[in-house]
Amino acid sequence: MRREELYLQDMTEAVSAIEYFLSGIEKQVFFESDLLQSAVLHKLSILGEASARISEELKNRYPQTPWKKIVGFRNIAIHVYFSMNWEIVLAAATKDAPALSKQILLIQQTEFPDSQSRNQE
Repeated sequence: MRREELYLQDMTEAVSAIEYFLSGIEKQVFFESDLLQSAVLHKLSILGEASARISEELKNRYPQTPWKKIVGFRNIAIHVYFSMNWEIVLAAATKDAPALSKQILLIQQTEFPDSQSRNQE
């Protein structure tokens, strides 16, 4: 089984990618670009998949992190793709994901402090 710190790293990397994809992009451009929509939705799905793999023990130590909502969003994104509400996707990408990234960084620093120093080298 993969280590939890790696799933947390997947989550922070997914948020970084979303921020990169959307940097300087106007809302209307996002709505007109299948490429951007697909890329952002894929990274949001990674957030949900990685979140689903975090142990209940760790999740219980951080109840302020909306673990179930993250996984739920992933399930909706995967199963309801053809009727996706892109306003919700954009809001998740621009508001929820950055806030989540801060929470995940705090968890990483608290739970895996040695891993953080290795990742920065």
